[in-house]
Amino acid sequence: MDLIVFDLDGTLLNKRSRVSTHTRETLLRLQRRGIAYTVATGRTLHAARDLLAGHGFDLPHIYKNGVMIWRPQDDRYSHSNLLTNHEICSVIEAFSAQSVTPFIFTVEPGNHHAVYHPPLQTKAEHQLAQVFQQERGLALLDVAQLPAEADITNISALGQREAIEAVECMVRDEEHLVAYAGVASEGDKLHWVDIHHSAASKGDAVAQLKSDLGVSRVICFGDGDNDLSMFALADESYAPSNARDDVKAAATAVIGHHDEDGISHFLRQRFSL
Repeated sequence: MDLIVFDLDGTLLNKRSRVSTHTRETLLRLQRRGIAYTVATGRTLHAARDLLAGHGFDLPHIYKNGVMIWRPQDDRYSHSNLLTNHEICSVIEAFSAQSVTPFIFTVEPGNHHAVYHPPLQTKAEHQLAQVFQQERGLALLDVAQLPAEADITNISALGQREAIEAVECMVRDEEHLVAYAGVASEGDKLHWVDIHHSAASKGDAVAQLKSDLGVSRVICFGDGDNDLSMFALADESYAPSNARDDVKAAATAVIGHHDEDGISHFLRQRFSL
């Protein structure tokens, strides 16, 4: 069978980070045709669950750029490639040197999630903390409370471009870490960075699903550098016109803009929906 794999932000979702009416109808048409699809995103389950609810995402989901796979039928994670407290010490020091506050995401017994952080330093960081707590229902705790044995999925932060690039450069020298970064939607010339275990990637997670589900062909959609690993594995890969240049260069083809239902229009034509 074919398996379609969607990135979310900048790809399947519109600029308001929602599934549009046109896309919702297209997903319904895929369901009716029995065409399998899932998601591979840098988001956490908590940040994506409400967006995906009711849209037929019944197969396993890939979260945090391949750090973990959520199996909705079993209501459980397949944990892999998590970080330890020891592995992130140098990252915390690098953020501190750049006056940027890191948010440390954990998964704890019972599949509970929490976010630990040092004191917040900027308005943007306070706003981001509110999003984590109020919109995504995550517990925010002082970094001093981070358990020594915590399973860490990733570290994220917002900051000025120069500061984020300095942290990103430091991570390149860390054997077990990888960083993805980009321009933040929060504005004020802010950039974001997301750091996780170097063994985790969307490509590896998609390969695992391909094996588990008996998939013969993978068709994927994405716009960022964290999508390149699944582009390399896929039989067909498509980038919306808003994608990074290197992603468009790696794609089978470039299709419409994510805020103009580019993926949705392409799917209707590709599968005669």
